Amino acid sequence: MREAAQSDASRNLAFKDGEKSFSGEFMNIILLGAPGAGKGSQAAKISEYYKIPHISTGDIFRKNIKEQTALGKLAKTFIDAGNLVPDDVVIDLVKDRLSNDDCKNGYILDGFPRTIPQAIALDKVADIDVVLNIDVPFDVIEDRLTGRRVCICGATYHVSQLNGRDTCEKCGQKLFIRDDDKIETVKARLKVYEEQTAPLVEYYQGLGLVKTIKGRDTVDETFEEVRKVLDTL
Repeated sequence: MREAAQSDASRNLAFKDGEKSFSGEFMNIILLGAPGAGKGSQAAKISEYYKIPHISTGDIFRKNIKEQTALGKLAKTFIDAGNLVPDDVVIDLVKDRLSNDDCKNGYILDGFPRTIPQAIALDKVADIDVVLNIDVPFDVIEDRLTGRRVCICGATYHVSQLNGRDTCEKCGQKLFIRDDDKIETVKARLKVYEEQTAPLVEYYQGLGLVKTIKGRDTVDETFEEVRKVLDTL
């Protein structure tokens, strides 16, 4: 953890080759927002632009589910039901990931913490600089998720882009809808978010860390709002 006496001067940012990198300073970021708000897309943009790693518990779980590990099988039972993976399954995994060398200049946490107990556990091992709350109406999120189609190659589409096509334009494989994008699961996930995760906004507001970003029509438009916030820190 960083020393409280760390100089504000070390927060200065430097431009290099059209991108922004940090000059000797941490930038530890938490992304909050309902499932489908676009946290993953924004995390990828932040990671590329500021050269800090994107840490997604969702990606870690999906990798384990695909490989049918014990953790993956356990996580899948909760994810498919639209419930949160229990804290004790998640916390040690995240602690271990934050100890890696690529996190020494900062990181973006996407999908963690999701509950107040997780946030309290994180407080003991990390110093967070800012919490970005991506705000998107639930009806927009439902359309985004239930209309999403994916391919085994990793490509992702929305039905509005497909014009009735049901195959991947990259590899030709048949597209499918993930279990956690089905309407029943989406509604359950949003309900769980509202009850268990949304209170995190109030928790971090109490610490003076929250910056709310209105989700725009495109990823790039939303990232411009994110960048404006981060560049003032």
